Amino acid sequence: MKKIILAKIYLVVIIFIYSPNLIAQSYNIGHISTDFYDNSRNRNINTEIFYPSDTSGDNVPISIGNFPIIVFGHGFLMSWDSYDNFWNSLVPQGYILCFPTTEMGFAPNHQFFAEDLSFIASKMQMESLDNSSIFYNSVLPKTGILGHSMGGGASFLAAENNPNINTLINFAAAETNPSAISAASNITIPSLIFSGDDDCVAPPINHQNIMFDSLNSNCKTQINIINGGHCYFANENVLCSFGESSCNPSLSILRAEQQSVTNDFLKIWLNYSLKSDQSSFTIFNDSLQSSNRITYSQYCNSMGIEDQNKLDEINIYPNPMIEILNINVPLEFIDGELVLLNMFGQELQKKIISNKLTEINLSNFESGSYFIFIKKEAVVKKYKIIKVVNY
Repeated sequence: MKKIILAKIYLVVIIFIYSPNLIAQSYNIGHISTDFYDNSRNRNINTEIFYPSDTSGDNVPISIGNFPIIVFGHGFLMSWDSYDNFWNSLVPQGYILCFPTTEMGFAPNHQFFAEDLSFIASKMQMESLDNSSIFYNSVLPKTGILGHSMGGGASFLAAENNPNINTLINFAAAETNPSAISAASNITIPSLIFSGDDDCVAPPINHQNIMFDSLNSNCKTQINIINGGHCYFANENVLCSFGESSCNPSLSILRAEQQSVTNDFLKIWLNYSLKSDQSSFTIFNDSLQSSNRITYSQYCNSMGIEDQNKLDEINIYPNPMIEILNINVPLEFIDGELVLLNMFGQELQKKIISNKLTEINLSNFESGSYFIFIKKEAVVKKYKIIKVVNY
C-alpha cells in the first residue's frame, strides 16, 4: 500500500513540474438543449450540450475562453444521459461536450448517426462565428469524436476521411453497418481505443482489436482495462445491464474503478490531442507503462500497418504458468527488448530478444500477476501473465 501511495504522489509531482498546463481552472457546468438542422439531409439533430460556465445551470453564459469540442455518440438503446460521468469529469476541465439524441430506438441507422456526429462537429465551429449563439467566440478549432458501444463504432464512420476531426476516442466500440472496421483503414488521426477484457457484449477480440489493427493512424493506442466490462464505461442503464447480464460476464471490477481508470488516461490524452500540451504525451506513455490496471498496445511514428499487425503474431504461453514462460515472436522483433515487471511496475528482468523463441524461468518467483513488455522501435505491447504454484 505504501508503494502505491508513493507512486501516486510521485506522479502528481511529475505532472505539476513538467506539465503546469494540466493544473488548470475548474469550471462549473452549463447546459443547453438545441436542435441543429442539417439542410443537406433535411434532418433535425436534437443535441444536449454541456459547457464550461461561471455558474451552473441551463442556458447560462459560457465562461470566457476558447474550448475544444467533444462530440459523443451513445450506445445501442442507451440514453444520452447515461454518460453524465463524462461531462461531469471533462467540462470542469474546459471542454464542450455535445450529445446527439438521435437513433436511440430499436432499429438505429448507424450511417445516419455517424453523419449526425460529423455534422455537429462542423456546426459547433460555425456557432463560434455566429454572434447570436451562446458559443460565439468560444470554440477552439479542435474537435474529438468519442463514442460508446454502437456510438463507438459510429465514431469510426464519422471520423473517416474527415479533416475537421483531430482525435478519435471510443469505449467498447461495436462493429456497425456500414463497417467501422472498414472505415478504420481511412483514419489517420491520433486515436485511442478503450476496451474491457471481460466485455461479453462487444468482446475486444471480435471488435476493438480488429478496429485497432485496421486503423491507419499516425499514432494509435488501445487500452484494455483488466476485468473491465462493456456497460461500466457509462453510468447505470437498465437495458445495457440486462444485455450484459445475459452473457454472464465475470466482472471483478466496480463501475467506479473502471471509470477512474478511463478518466486517468482520457484526460491526459485530451490535453495532448485537443489542447496541444506536448508534455502530456510523455505523461500518457509513462502512465501506460506504470499502471497495473491495464494492458495496452501502441503504434506511433512511421511504422506501417503491415509491420504493426505482425505484433499480433506474438504468442506467450502457457498463461497462467508454473515455471517456464515461452515467448514466441516474429522475425521482425528480433533485437527488440523484453522487460518483466511486477504489479508495482518494478523491473525484474530485461533482455534483448535474440531468437524467435525466448524462455523465462519464473520458478523462484512468488505466485501472482506480472507484466511482460515487448518493445521494438515505435511498437510496444504489454501483456499480463499469472504465475501459479504447482501443488
